[in-house]
Amino acid sequence: MFSDRSQRIAVFALVLSVIVLLHPARVYAHAVLVESSPKAGSVVHGPELPLWLRFNVRVDGSRSRFTLIASDGNTKQITPDAQSKPNILTGKLNGLTPGDYRLQWQVLASDGHISRGEVKFTVQ
Repeated sequence: MFSDRSQRIAVFALVLSVIVLLHPARVYAHAVLVESSPKAGSVVHGPELPLWLRFNVRVDGSRSRFTLIASDGNTKQITPDAQSKPNILTGKLNGLTPGDYRLQWQVLASDGHISRGEVKFTVQ
């Protein structure tokens, strides 16, 4: 029916297919926020804070955006610093007064997809 060589090729192709399907490929991984400063839900002291976001994959800092939204609805665009590591973005939050804030972020991940999220925190 099938030669030994054909059977080996078929088994190899099957095993390779299973590995490819079950292996979590980084190519398809959207950017997920792993760690931040300020931390989500934290209470911090202003009026100035360093901003630090670490993602699970490399992100394009030049195409990333931060928007700081105060509890009164005022918004402020935050310019990211030059990237020192491919999966970390930094910046500076200035002029913070006591209240609740949301830091909305948008990044372009290494897979070419845009990811968005937000970090809520309170300034005392």
